[in-house]
Amino acid sequence: MSNSKIYDFAIIGGGIVGTATALSLQKSGKYSVVVLETESKVAAHQTGNNSGVIHSGLYYKPGSLKAQNCIAGRELMYRFCEEHNIEYQRCGKIVIASVEEEIPALDELERRGIANGLNGVKRLSREEIKEYEPYAVGVAGLFVPETGIVNYTEVTEAFAKNIAANGGEIRTNSRFISLIKDGNNLVLQTTQGEVQAKFLINCGGLHSDTIARICGVNPNLQIIPFRGEYYKLKKEKENLVNNLIYPVPDPKFPFLGVHFTRMISGGVEAGPNAVLAFKREGYTHKDLSFGDIYQMISYPGFWRMASRHYKMGINEFHRSLSKELFVKSLQKLVPSIGFEDVYREGAGVRAQALDPNGNLADDFRIVEAEKMVHILNAPSPAATASLSIGNIIAQKAIKAF
Repeated sequence: MSNSKIYDFAIIGGGIVGTATALSLQKSGKYSVVVLETESKVAAHQTGNNSGVIHSGLYYKPGSLKAQNCIAGRELMYRFCEEHNIEYQRCGKIVIASVEEEIPALDELERRGIANGLNGVKRLSREEIKEYEPYAVGVAGLFVPETGIVNYTEVTEAFAKNIAANGGEIRTNSRFISLIKDGNNLVLQTTQGEVQAKFLINCGGLHSDTIARICGVNPNLQIIPFRGEYYKLKKEKENLVNNLIYPVPDPKFPFLGVHFTRMISGGVEAGPNAVLAFKREGYTHKDLSFGDIYQMISYPGFWRMASRHYKMGINEFHRSLSKELFVKSLQKLVPSIGFEDVYREGAGVRAQALDPNGNLADDFRIVEAEKMVHILNAPSPAATASLSIGNIIAQKAIKAF
């Protein structure tokens, strides 16, 4: 299917960041927009396979893109849900230090929360933890009232509906294949034919680095997929968790650790872990792509990361394969959780950018090129931050248009 129409902006990726960017571009009413999505629906990958948390902005380095956009995006997300009758709850969460050695890291989280302007963050003693989560244990904690829960697939579907209502197009089953520059225009070849646009925005998530290379841009990083696996509490054990219970994360990694999340649709999830996946869409152990594996092991940054963090990697694999080890990590927060109280649920895959020196990129990464903007690292809290980060991407694109 070919279309002679020339769009102002073509966005690759129908996840929450791509659709939020399209919405922002449409605000002035000046620009035509098309969103190209590989799958048969929006929110098929990272957006639709996460735990649905609206993050407060507690964790992120003050002044970073993550901090700024998470805080602004959080309030924009709550407002959007309110205006579009999408169910959400601003339920709050607690972060628990299980042992004394975690207290300095908890202190740092509290400092970051205050520096990032969070309201109502409260330090909890061992006894006060019980007031919020009667079955949780720890030596100290933080209560963070601005955290919430929502269904991000529902949010993205509402974004898509608004894009269409504003005259934009969302083309599903349209995987991006190649790019040709034709005078002032860009010609994108997709599995559904040719698309012409004046400007390209890459929100390709798990494939964002590959898309950048196809477009002639050196991303100077590679996406490494990490699978996050979830368990679910049995119905009769859901009373063990009121809202959200998080551990103190390891500051060496951009992952938040296995936690408990009450879902907006009901039920309580436990997870995710962070295990290396052997396919970019590697949602199970059986998902393998020799092309993706070769790309990973031929990247020097991968071996530099592996040499530094192989112990963590081995531990994550063990926990991934052993329900007993997974349950033990849950018991650090809620000791009364038993082996029979949880069952395997689903998994998500995080598109984690890795630089050539083997460093896991901690902040959002946006690269601009002629007639293009590439979003090359947008893992959590990108869903929370989507309306804010979408505004920033749109502003950069309009300025360069």
